[in-house]
Amino acid sequence: MAMTPIQHEAATDDLLAERILAQALAMAEETGWEGVELTRVAAALEIPAAAVLDHYRDLDAVANAWFMRGWCAMLAEKPEGFADWAARERIEHCLLAWFDALAPRRRVTVEMLRSKAHPPHLHTWVPMVFDLSRTVQWLREAAMLEAPYGTRRAQAEEIGLTALFVATLRVWANDETPGQQETRRYLGKRLRHAEGLMRRLGG
Repeated sequence: MAMTPIQHEAATDDLLAERILAQALAMAEETGWEGVELTRVAAALEIPAAAVLDHYRDLDAVANAWFMRGWCAMLAEKPEGFADWAARERIEHCLLAWFDALAPRRRVTVEMLRSKAHPPHLHTWVPMVFDLSRTVQWLREAAMLEAPYGTRRAQAEEIGLTALFVATLRVWANDETPGQQETRRYLGKRLRHAEGLMRRLGG
C-alpha cells in the first residue's frame, strides 16, 4: 500500500533525523562528544544547517535522541512468561536492555553524560535530574513493579532503583569486558543482595 504524501514526508523527516544522529555519533568517535559541532554535521551530510535545527535545537537534543534508544530497549516486547519471573530477574532484564542498547557507543555515551553534568552547563542539570527520574519510572513500569505511585513502597522502589542504576552506570562506564560481563556480574550481585529487602517490602 502506497504511503500518503504526509506519511512520506514524516518518513523522510525521520530518516534525516536518524542520519544526523548517526553522523554526530560517528564524529564523536573521532573527536570526542565535546568536539562535535552541528554545523560540521550538516556539512558532512551536505544539508543546510537549518535542516539540522529542524530536528535538533542543540547537541544536547542529539544526546537525548540517543538516550531514547535505551528507554525503547527497556520497554521493548518481553520474553514469554516475563510476568512470572521474580522481580529481581525482571529488573535485571530491563536494566541490561538499557545498557546493551547504548553499548555500541559506550565511550561516547559516557562523554554525553559528563557533558550534561559539567558545571558550566547549568541548562542541562535540571533536565538530567528529570531524565534520571523518568528512566527509573520507565524501569518500574517495564519491570512490572506494581506498587501504586505515591505509596511508601513505590517511594522505596524509586530510591533503591535510582541508587542501583547510578551505581551500575559507574561500573558500565569503565567496562571493557566482552559482552559487558563485569557490569552483568555487578548488577546480578547487587540485585541478589537487595532481594531480601524487596521481599520485606512485599515485592
